[in-house]
Amino acid sequence: MSHQSGYSHHRWVQSHNPAKLELKLLQKQQKEPMFYYFAYGSCMCPVDLKRSLGENTHPYVIGTGILKSYRLGFYLYSDLRKCGVLDVVKDPKASVKGVLYQLPWRLSEYLDKREGVSQNVYRHESIDIHCQDRIYKNVRTYVVVNKLTEEAAPSDWYFNVVLRGAITCGLPEEYCWHLFNHMHQLQQRYQDTQILRSA
Repeated sequence: MSHQSGYSHHRWVQSHNPAKLELKLLQKQQKEPMFYYFAYGSCMCPVDLKRSLGENTHPYVIGTGILKSYRLGFYLYSDLRKCGVLDVVKDPKASVKGVLYQLPWRLSEYLDKREGVSQNVYRHESIDIHCQDRIYKNVRTYVVVNKLTEEAAPSDWYFNVVLRGAITCGLPEEYCWHLFNHMHQLQQRYQDTQILRSA
């Protein structure tokens, strides 16, 4: 993955003209109510998020953020995606990196639908996010309601979407490698279990 680290020079979280982008965002804020949203899984990928929200989310990106005292885990099996999907769980010794958005309120219901809130799959959690030398309060993220006792392996498709999002939005290379290794180990464990069962 190191050969892909050059992507950081073309991060979509940065603008060639930050002042112009900030002015555009300010104008949007004055027109409609907004909310902060922290993405740590497949929603870090702009293409995948656009598929659910129906519009380009690049203008709503604030930057890469850090969620302290939580860690990532695959504690949900998605019937839709047929694999384990990401969750965050409290852990005072860990932190999670992802993307901080400021989205129009009109997109809230689409995000809830994507995360299965009405089906009690994920629920809202209000968190603090460290981003660009400041702390954003009352940021929405999604956590799994009924967590598995053991992590479930991601599919190759989900693996690639999460990793592509992490690289595209410019998360640190060390963090991307950690994410890659974690997902790979889960897949390997699953394959080993299947081999043992079929033996």
